Amino acid sequence: MAATPDNMMDKLVSLCKRRGFIFQSSEIYGGINSCYDYGPMGIELKKNIRELWWKSMVYERDDVEGLDASILMHPKVWEASGHVEGFTDPMVDCRETKNRYREDQLMVYTPKSGEGLMYAFPEGNPDYIARKLKKAKVDISQYELHCLTEIDTAEYSRIVGPDTTTPGTLTEPRLFNLMFKTFMGPVESDANIVYLRPETAQGIYVNFHNVREASRQKLPFGIAQIGKAFRNEITPGNYIFRTREFEQMEMQYFVKPGSDEEFFEYWKAERLKWYDRLGICKEHLQFHQHGENELAHYAKAAFDIQYKFPFGWSEIEGIHNRTDFDLQRHEEFSKKNLKYFDQESGEKYIPFVVETSTGVDRLLLTTLSDAYTEEEERVVLRFNPTVAPMKAAVFPLVKKDGMPEIAQNITAGLRNKFRVFYDESGAVGRRYRRQDEIGTPYCFTVDSQTLEDGTVTVRERDSMAQERISKDKVMEYLEERVV
Repeated sequence: MAATPDNMMDKLVSLCKRRGFIFQSSEIYGGINSCYDYGPMGIELKKNIRELWWKSMVYERDDVEGLDASILMHPKVWEASGHVEGFTDPMVDCRETKNRYREDQLMVYTPKSGEGLMYAFPEGNPDYIARKLKKAKVDISQYELHCLTEIDTAEYSRIVGPDTTTPGTLTEPRLFNLMFKTFMGPVESDANIVYLRPETAQGIYVNFHNVREASRQKLPFGIAQIGKAFRNEITPGNYIFRTREFEQMEMQYFVKPGSDEEFFEYWKAERLKWYDRLGICKEHLQFHQHGENELAHYAKAAFDIQYKFPFGWSEIEGIHNRTDFDLQRHEEFSKKNLKYFDQESGEKYIPFVVETSTGVDRLLLTTLSDAYTEEEERVVLRFNPTVAPMKAAVFPLVKKDGMPEIAQNITAGLRNKFRVFYDESGAVGRRYRRQDEIGTPYCFTVDSQTLEDGTVTVRERDSMAQERISKDKVMEYLEERVV
C-alpha cells in the first residue's frame, strides 16, 4: 500500500535523513535554505542514476560524445545566450508573510460574478486550495481558474494570497535575475564580473567545433554533459525538486536544418523509454507540450516529461527544438565561424539543435518517490536493482560457529564489484527491515545449514521470497540481476 499524497513527502524526508540519503546543508548552524547534502546512500543512488544516463547516452551510442566544460565561463557567453538580459522571473511578494512567488506559478480562483474575493494558490497543489476554499466557505463551482499573469494588477486588492487570509497583500510583479554573480581576480569591479553557470548547455555550444573535430563526428551527432549549475531561485521548494545548486544531465543533438522535427520526435520517444530502465512506473509519467505563451525565446517546440509527485505533476525533463539560435548567437558575439561544412552536399550551415535536459536531483527525488512503498509490517524502497545504492547485504545468522567469518569472506569477495553491507547486529528480521528501507534488492544469510552444505539463504526484497544457493555462486547470482 503506497503512502497517501498528503503525508508521503513528510515520511520520505524523514526516511531520507534517518537512512542517510539526504541531509539539510549546514544543519548544525540551523541550515541554509534550499541547499542539501547527500549522505552515504544518497550519493550512491545519485551516482547510479548518473551512470545509467551516461551509459545509455554515450557508451551505447556512436553518435554522442562526452564533455565536461568549466563552470566559470567568459561573461560574453551569457550575453550571447541572452541570460544577462533576459534570464529573469517576474515575482510577487506577500507583504504580510514576506513569502515570494513566481507570478506564472500562482493560480487564482476568481468569482464568475466578477465581484468578491479571489484566492491564489501554488500551481500543481489542488489539495491546498481545496482546504483553503473550504475554510473560507467558498462554493468552488461559482469560481473560474486563471493564472495570476491573467489578472490585472488593479485587481490585486481582491486577491487572498496563498499563505494568508487577508486580501490585498500581494505586490505587483517585479523582475529578478536568476544568475549568481561573482568576481574573478583580486579586484571587485565590473570588469571582473563572472557568473556561475545557470545551465550546462552553453559549454556544449561553445565547444561544438572542438568536439566535432577531435571526435571526427559528422551530423547528426550529440554532445552530452553532466555538471553543476546554479540559479538564484527566488521560490525554491518541494525538498530537492527546486534548489539553487543542482546537477544537470544535458545532451545537445546537432542536426541539419529541416531534419530537426524528425529528430525531435525521435528523442521524445528515446527519453521516455529510458525512464523504464530507471524503473519509473509508466502511469506516473506524461508529456506536457509548451504552448506558444510558454515557449522559451530560443525554442521552436518544447515538451516536458512530467512525473506525478505527491505535490502534483511537475517537470523532470525538457526536450526542446532550439533551432540554430544558440550557435547563431555565439557566432555573432564571438566573430568565429561556427558553420558546419557538409562534405556530401557541399553546403555550409548553422546546425539546428535538439536538446534533452534533466536534473540529477529531480531524478533522485523521482526515483525515491516512485520506489517508496508502505506495507503492513515494513517500509520498502522498491528501486530498480540497477540504481539501488546498496546492491546486497550479507548476514551471519548468529555471531558464533564460524558464521561471521564465512559472511565476511562473502562480503569481501562481492566488494570487488558491488556496494555491499555487512550486518551482524540484532535479529535477522530487523536487519531485513533496515535493508528494505534503503532499497537493498538481495540479502544473503549464513546459517547452520551453510556449515553443512555450503549454501546460503537469499532473500529477495520485493516479494520477500527466499531460496538457497551455493555460497560460491553469490557473485554470479548478483551479476545476473543487478548489473
